[in-house]
Amino acid sequence: MRLSPQERTTLFIDGANLYAATRSLGFDIDYRKLLELFSTRSNLLRAYYYSALLETEDYSPLKPLTDWLAYNGYSLVTKPAKEFTDTQGRRRIKGNMDIELAIDMLELAPHMDHAVLFSGDSDFRRLIEAVQRRGVRVSVVSSVRTSPPMIADELRRQADQFIELADIAPEFTRRQAEPRTRAREDDEP
Repeated sequence: MRLSPQERTTLFIDGANLYAATRSLGFDIDYRKLLELFSTRSNLLRAYYYSALLETEDYSPLKPLTDWLAYNGYSLVTKPAKEFTDTQGRRRIKGNMDIELAIDMLELAPHMDHAVLFSGDSDFRRLIEAVQRRGVRVSVVSSVRTSPPMIADELRRQADQFIELADIAPEFTRRQAEPRTRAREDDEP
């Protein structure tokens, strides 16, 4: 992983996508260690965490995580998730944060040298291209070691640097868990 202490770096974490990748790889993230890793190896400006939250329930399993992140150095970007019933009558939750992440990255482009995107979503390819045109180096953190791979091929090719999540995980892993089959991207803890 190429990081420079001189580079003004910002993290953009697609919470649902990162959660699905880590579950599939079989580990949990220690977000304090993740922040320390990037703070010590770069000039970290900010770390954004994007997540849709289901507000119809009294308690969300994401609430402890999002509260902790908000109080411990992360800029939390949330919006209410939408709940619906699909054509088979199953309860589904949708909460896409792509637009929020894209707007923040574009607005911050003049103030940073390096954007680190934690997502494998192909929808971000054009965003990365636009930010690169503004002179920002973009690294994408995801995984090709999941089955199927969590990173879209076109996103991986567009990035200046692809960082395999499994390779850097020992630097910020909380505990090992059993690898799971790939979860839907909209699912989070």
